[in-house]
Amino acid sequence: MTAQSKEFGFGVPWESLYGFSQAVQAGDTLYISGQLSHDSTGAFIGAGDFELQVRTTLDNLDRVLTHFGATRNQIVETTVLVRNLRENFDTIARLHAAYCGDHRPTSTVMGVSDLALADQLVEIGAVVRLDLAP
Repeated sequence: MTAQSKEFGFGVPWESLYGFSQAVQAGDTLYISGQLSHDSTGAFIGAGDFELQVRTTLDNLDRVLTHFGATRNQIVETTVLVRNLRENFDTIARLHAAYCGDHRPTSTVMGVSDLALADQLVEIGAVVRLDLAP
């Protein structure tokens, strides 16, 4: 039997420009592209405000989860890319822990020199198992 895949996008300009989906479901696994801080029209939010960018990025991650009927407890892995990691580590650690609550997915956090948008300070991707109890 062949697994079916489903793609999801927000309809923001860079999806077609770059040629990607916000998420792809392959069987019971959901692969979520790195989320960033933007509103529903694609306008960037929080230039210079790391905490606001993280909170908005996690809200966008929740939007993807909701589209697929998934919950945070089904996240099995996060990948967190952070500019100025030494300066922002305590904040990203606190907000990631609060987002996950008692659930503990695997996670990789990496300091990077640059991200896709000039003012972007954080990007968070995830892998989700839809067959896990929500």
